[in-house]
Amino acid sequence: MNLLLAIGIGTFTGCGVWLLLRARTFDAVLGLTLLSYAVNLFIFVMGRWKTGVPPIVNSDRLATLADTTDPLPQALVLTAIVISFAMTALLLALALRTNAATASDHVDGGEPEGEAPR
Repeated sequence: MNLLLAIGIGTFTGCGVWLLLRARTFDAVLGLTLLSYAVNLFIFVMGRWKTGVPPIVNSDRLATLADTTDPLPQALVLTAIVISFAMTALLLALALRTNAATASDHVDGGEPEGEAPR
């Protein structure tokens, strides 16, 4: 399971960086979104991902860290999801406004020489 999570995080990161380096605004927005997914998954996995164990231990028995899961990464990921959603909405609004003003999806505002607009 750990290998599958590591491959998923690496795939999200690689695809996000590749899309971020493209010369189109929509690709850059998708790249940033995939990078935020990768970071959220990484933070969540670092919190000792376990099933069936409580995040807070009752005081009636002595428990070790192996018996619990860490609630802090879960709270950080929930906050990061809200922030990344707002960031994606803002970037899409900026990309649409730029596309309406320049009639191009290119990050520089114009099409490179020899390339037809989409």
